[in-house]
Amino acid sequence: MKKLLVSLAAVSALAVPGLALAEYPEKPVEFVVPWPPGDLEDVLTRMIAEDFQAEYGVPAAVVNKPGGGGGPFPGAVSVATAPADGYTIGSFIIAVPVVGPQIGIPELSPDPFVPLGNFLTYPFVIAASGDAPYDDMVGLAAHAQNTDVVLGHFGAPLVPTRVTMALAKEMGFSYAADAAFDALDCNTLASGDVDVINTTLQLILPCLDDVKVLASIGAERIALTPDAPTVAELAPSLNVALWNGLFVHKDTPQDVREKIIAVASKTVMSERAQKLGAETGALVYWQDAAEVEAQIASDIETLGKIGEMLE
Repeated sequence: MKKLLVSLAAVSALAVPGLALAEYPEKPVEFVVPWPPGDLEDVLTRMIAEDFQAEYGVPAAVVNKPGGGGGPFPGAVSVATAPADGYTIGSFIIAVPVVGPQIGIPELSPDPFVPLGNFLTYPFVIAASGDAPYDDMVGLAAHAQNTDVVLGHFGAPLVPTRVTMALAKEMGFSYAADAAFDALDCNTLASGDVDVINTTLQLILPCLDDVKVLASIGAERIALTPDAPTVAELAPSLNVALWNGLFVHKDTPQDVREKIIAVASKTVMSERAQKLGAETGALVYWQDAAEVEAQIASDIETLGKIGEMLE
């Protein structure tokens, strides 16, 4: 009799709309990118969304919510405040989990996210014009002792800018002036507005033969500029890679996380994603959640030291 009642209850639950637990995903999924469309993290996240839609048969779209470099991170806030059900997924740069909880944004402190995995390291470089009177960071340091050198960057609070400033200090010089630009490309150096730029390699690929890449930011050299040392080689204490990964609210069920990971990890290792990496100098890979957690802890410590250096 008891078994009969249990069976009837199960059948009733299936018969009444809303009582049965639906299998994830059953409705549209959003991947939130805190940058405008078009950059590497956006392109790769769109590949993941396309494959997610094909795999599970539900709409999956990328939603761009700019404001992700040094705060206030509206895209990250929207993921933090959405239901923890896997239908709102963040595609975040290093700054969101590393810097976000430190700058007084209530929704991001304490850190509300868990990583699913990292999939991209940006090819950020420090570069000068081809006719600069120095060929490397050591030469730049010597030149800056007696000559004013102006740095162009995307914003003073951003991680690559702070790493670039800290490297200068570590090498015994400072920039005479610096300025933020919306775009840092071949024209920026050609115009003479600045002497050195801190930018992504893809923005200077059209004129790569006419510029000098002095260093790249991260632990691994960029395949397209193999002779340029990394910042980590020049100053091991400044070893920070500019990565991007997928994150969800920490209350998101594990089985839901695993379904997202299954698609994303396959997408980024696909031929089309790896081709994008080869063409732009980016590292495209899959780093699992446990490794990302360790990476975040290390980056928080390193950026803390950088902050002390720049005070």
